[in-house]
Amino acid sequence: MTSPLKFPRGLYGITPEWDDPDRLMRAVEEAAAGGMVALQWRRKKLAPAQGLPQARALAARCRQLGVCFVVNDDWRFAAAIDADGVHIGRDDGPLSDARVAMGPDKLVGCSCYNEPAMAERALRAGVDYVAFGAMYPSLVKPDSVRATTEHLRAGRELATRLASGGIRAAVVAIGGITAANAAPLIAAGADSIAVISGLFETPDIRAAARACSVLFD
Repeated sequence: MTSPLKFPRGLYGITPEWDDPDRLMRAVEEAAAGGMVALQWRRKKLAPAQGLPQARALAARCRQLGVCFVVNDDWRFAAAIDADGVHIGRDDGPLSDARVAMGPDKLVGCSCYNEPAMAERALRAGVDYVAFGAMYPSLVKPDSVRATTEHLRAGRELATRLASGGIRAAVVAIGGITAANAAPLIAAGADSIAVISGLFETPDIRAAARACSVLFD
């Protein structure tokens, strides 16, 4: 029997570095219409105080659309706006701090790069998903370490073995993913594909989201 997931299975959009909030809101609505199930608000070049209005507006709209809303890096910010979850990188502080701040009912996910051992530690700490990548060359992070389908398989095996209370942590693939190259990642065990350029920098965002989403059918 397959264990249920706390983090939704499917397309996981990640926001681009756009300064136009109306453009971003329209894009998110189009992606949701195409089947996006989760959105990560990622603004590396924006101070938290500057991003607060945009994040609050996106969180509210995602709630209306039934899309899980996750904040990148900053668990304090995520907790302050009552986001559905937070994504933690290697340098963003202890996962235990994020869990305490977010509470037991919110989502905590983390980057595991190409390190199954890091994923195992995170899973034992109670994260809701582990993310591997970059799977392919990434326009957003061209210097990222590269992960392989073997890392996804190892992550899936770990998540299955360490499932608790009948609920398994999800495995997320990230980095250079498009609808055209995502199928092998899903076949290798990815429950979710995290996409930036392959979703939001396409001519038809809704169509791109739909093309990614149908791969999970």
